[in-house]
Amino acid sequence: MEGADEFMKYRSPLVSRYASKEMAYNFSDRKKFTTWRKLWIYLAKAEKALGLPITDAQVLEMEGHAEDIDFVMAAEEERKLRHDVMAHVHTFAHCCPAAAPIIHLGATSCYVGDNTDLIMLRDGFDILLPKLARVIDRLANFAEKHADLPTLGFTHYQPAQLTTVGKRACLWLQDLAMDMRNLQRARDDLRFRGVKGTTGTQASFLQLFQGNHDKVEELDKMVTEMAGFKKAYLVTGQTYSRKVDVDCVSNLASLGATVHKICTDIRLLANLKEIEEPFEKEQIGSSAMPYKRNPMRAERCCSLARHLVALMADPLQTASVQWLERTLDDSANRRISLPESFLTADIILSTLQNITEGLVVYPKVIERHIRHELPFMATENIIMAMVKAGGNRQDCHEKIRVLSQEAGAVVKQEGGDNDLLARVQRDPYFAPILGQLDALLDPRTFIGRAPQQVARFLSEEVRPLLEPYKAKMDVKIELEL
Repeated sequence: MEGADEFMKYRSPLVSRYASKEMAYNFSDRKKFTTWRKLWIYLAKAEKALGLPITDAQVLEMEGHAEDIDFVMAAEEERKLRHDVMAHVHTFAHCCPAAAPIIHLGATSCYVGDNTDLIMLRDGFDILLPKLARVIDRLANFAEKHADLPTLGFTHYQPAQLTTVGKRACLWLQDLAMDMRNLQRARDDLRFRGVKGTTGTQASFLQLFQGNHDKVEELDKMVTEMAGFKKAYLVTGQTYSRKVDVDCVSNLASLGATVHKICTDIRLLANLKEIEEPFEKEQIGSSAMPYKRNPMRAERCCSLARHLVALMADPLQTASVQWLERTLDDSANRRISLPESFLTADIILSTLQNITEGLVVYPKVIERHIRHELPFMATENIIMAMVKAGGNRQDCHEKIRVLSQEAGAVVKQEGGDNDLLARVQRDPYFAPILGQLDALLDPRTFIGRAPQQVARFLSEEVRPLLEPYKAKMDVKIELEL
């Protein structure tokens, strides 16, 4: 059975299990080879407009067959010719007999290969950027909602001065905003390879136009604009510089690092039961332990983000080993590394959007953790209050030090609760400030300017970044797996 054959060979999970339909299509054979045909049509139209003997009928014939690719014939041609571009030239020519003599006229393989790659990179960024904007939007709403909810800060993963749940989310947002700007810049920096010939000198086109340099430049400009680009690279070898791939993938890998850090934080907080990712009503956390609520979405993001970060090595090495005008040892690597970078970024953004749309906060758990640690953090406030009440700072410091050590021993050696506050209340020395203890231990007095920082950061740096994507904000993510 033909359907069963699908399960007899390896399928990349990036496509079969994870990535969105639009990103999977962006790097599909259908998109690739129909784009090749469109590029041949653009070339023929521009060459005709500039005076080469190409007819309207030939162009119309090509346009009429831009989509109906015989993939079986193309595969058979490639088996015979051992050349993918010429295989598709022959396949296109077969259904366009009148246009056959002018298909690919003056071009080299990289005219279709590299230009199509640049189109796919551009379109890949156009798929990713709205998804990243939605993640930022959801997380910004979360930060705003919890801007003044006190929570334990952690340095070295040890309890530290209080922050707020919203302020912590702004740390994540700041990195995502950097990624947003980087991806937009990388997308906008992309240019078209254009029509450059076999070694980038445009010699074949100069010959076609009998030495007319202006027409060759106009040809390059016309085809570039037909493909939707504002600029072409002024100089290339046979290929566009592989540093362009480095620029694209490095920004995706940087996004991967951001997502890994965010999702690791969520996993740590889930262990503390302070924050959880969405958990479906019938979802199973563990086959052996039915009570578990594992952060599987965040774990998936971390797993795929590591792959995305690791992919950075491929374009770096490929760019470094290109000889002179080009070598073909870039090709097989790029067929894997470029699509996988975008496919991986696509699924981690979709998953992270799903997480940020349903993050659950448990304020009572957070409050309990604060109560366990806050008495130690409040000791400086207690000392200052005693000095204001007429006490000696050094005497008070020693009293607090002794009581803190005793309370610490109860917590660490006996497994009991932090009873420092009760010890202070029982000690006659602190009688002058007993009425102030509740105020001195109010968590809201320990969060500094966190709420104000959240408000300013969101209004000045986050919301303006999202303005271009307002029309695409309402898309929700439902994960199939």
